Amino acid sequence: MYMIIWIVPAVLLFILGGFFTVQQQSCAVIERFGKFHRIVDPGLRWRIPIIDNILTRLSLRIHQLDVSVETKTLDNVFVNVVIAVQYKVLAEKVFEACYTLQDPEYQIKAFVFDLVRAQVPKLVLDDVFSKKDDIADAVQTELEKPMSEFGYGIIKALVTDINPDQNVKAAMNEINTAQRLRVAATEKGEAEKILKVKQAEAEAEASILHGKGVAGQRQAIIEGLSQSVEGFVKQVPGTQASHIMDMVLLIQYIDTLKEIGAGSKSNVVFIPHSPGSVSELSEQIRETIFAAQKISEKD
Repeated sequence: MYMIIWIVPAVLLFILGGFFTVQQQSCAVIERFGKFHRIVDPGLRWRIPIIDNILTRLSLRIHQLDVSVETKTLDNVFVNVVIAVQYKVLAEKVFEACYTLQDPEYQIKAFVFDLVRAQVPKLVLDDVFSKKDDIADAVQTELEKPMSEFGYGIIKALVTDINPDQNVKAAMNEINTAQRLRVAATEKGEAEKILKVKQAEAEAEASILHGKGVAGQRQAIIEGLSQSVEGFVKQVPGTQASHIMDMVLLIQYIDTLKEIGAGSKSNVVFIPHSPGSVSELSEQIRETIFAAQKISEKD
């Protein structure tokens, strides 16, 4: 009676001790007496205690392994290239993934080291940056076939970082800065050149227009004085044109002095300052008028 009381709980514990669970997106490898027995899918499962042993549990999710590789470029610059390899255990090759490789991550690192150190030394530093996708594709292609035989699928390989020496980075930044400053100086010089050319053209056109205006003004004054003198001579017979011009100039001279005197801050000085100088000025104006008439008659 006492043996039954002890045997029944022992049997129940033995049976219940064989139950175990397998998580979703994973599997368990069962061995019987040290030999592969079966692969268990997710859910509540049972094994024979003592006889069956759970060797390992494998996750079927995607894993990422970051591999940092130090190598040298074609232009003798040492760089540290970081490769991110995304991989997973193939559900149909769990046996190979469990029993073929001792350390799958170490194997992936070995392939990545070998490939990167074979590819990067063929490129100069600038091409390493511009062709990083080519390096990543080469790593993925190189890994897919051998790792598939080992039960692992390569999802994607990415070049996540390229780190040259700090001094090389500083030199690259200085080169870039110098190039941009040279371009900026060239553009600034061209802009200043255009401004000066346009300013010179504007000044030339303004001078031409000013000269035409002055010439027209003088021509109008000469014509007006000529018409006034001729009209006065016709109305007052016997009057000489020289006397009329002297009178007009004297009136203009007096009016000018009146305007200068009206201003409190005027600093205009006439040399010589005497009414007798008007005759000399009138003589010069008459010569100018006669010369203008001759030119107009020739035209």
